[in-house]
Amino acid sequence: MFDKLDAIVEKYDRITQQLSDPEVIANQEKFQKLAKTHAELSEIVEEYKEYKQVIQRIKEAEEILKTESDPEFRAMAQEEKVQLEKELEPREKRLKLLLVPKDPNDEKNVIMEIRSGAGGEEAALFAADLFRMYSRFAEEQGWKIELMDSNPTELGGFKEVIFMVKGKGAYSRLKYESGVHRVQRVPTTESGGRIHTSTVTVAVLPEAEEVEVEIDPNDLRIDVYRSSGPGGQSVNTTDSAVRITHLPTGLVVSCQDEKSQLKNKEKALRILRARLLDKAIQEQQAELAANRKGQVGTGDRSERIRTYNFPQGRVTDHRIGMTIHQLDNFLAGDIGEMIDALATADQTEKLRNLEA
Repeated sequence: MFDKLDAIVEKYDRITQQLSDPEVIANQEKFQKLAKTHAELSEIVEEYKEYKQVIQRIKEAEEILKTESDPEFRAMAQEEKVQLEKELEPREKRLKLLLVPKDPNDEKNVIMEIRSGAGGEEAALFAADLFRMYSRFAEEQGWKIELMDSNPTELGGFKEVIFMVKGKGAYSRLKYESGVHRVQRVPTTESGGRIHTSTVTVAVLPEAEEVEVEIDPNDLRIDVYRSSGPGGQSVNTTDSAVRITHLPTGLVVSCQDEKSQLKNKEKALRILRARLLDKAIQEQQAELAANRKGQVGTGDRSERIRTYNFPQGRVTDHRIGMTIHQLDNFLAGDIGEMIDALATADQTEKLRNLEA
């Protein structure tokens, strides 16, 4: 660990010198890239410096205990040594966590896709519940929601709803929501009072910049059509809805929420870019992960990650075995405690892999 830390300090000092080089300053692209790396390394460098200072003070206290005969001085040195040694373990733990590779997408905006699964109209209604849950959580974080596309039902549910969450660190918090969400409750559409089980899938994709995912226009087939609302009735008199097919991968994206064909096309391209980036990430993770089941991370989209049990008023995350008995508050957007627990479990797993 300390070899890695020493190498990071050397890199940090080297970049510090480069940032004052007139040639680097003149090259704004290079300067900004180095400044970003410098900022990312600063936290770990400062933590390591403080750790080394604690080690040095322990050595000084030990030296006093070896050479000093005055009982009062020795007692003070012993007390300081004990206090400083208590600091070492938590400082070492912080350093190890800082060495865990950061997800390069953590600071990005996200595109979330919620789709009803098994359960018909009840699944669509729960998809709407999840959309409200994430919208309220985003609002509490100071993030903004932009609706990208939706396929509403007559009862107020969603067969599909796609939206962007804009805000610093959105992906770092929401990436653990990918997977199958299961709901157990008596549907409003059920007169017999029987509990039904329905499912909804959630996909969380980091927003992709144009420079990250280049799309060849020749690889696209773009179709336009008239958008429609619940029940199929026409809600537009012009061909403003857009369907884009990415021929090499077969990915299809449709957008119809905007009245402008141009805006629908722009949104569809943003969704397509995010899906292509996510596809590349999933393929990379599949290659690198020796044991996917041991990872909390973004996980397998087909994995059942959480159950919302209305009769018992609880929500359970199956990946970490955590249950919260405040389902109403959870669906009202109070999901921070669960996300914190998932992030901690993910960090712990990565740390274990780093030490292995």
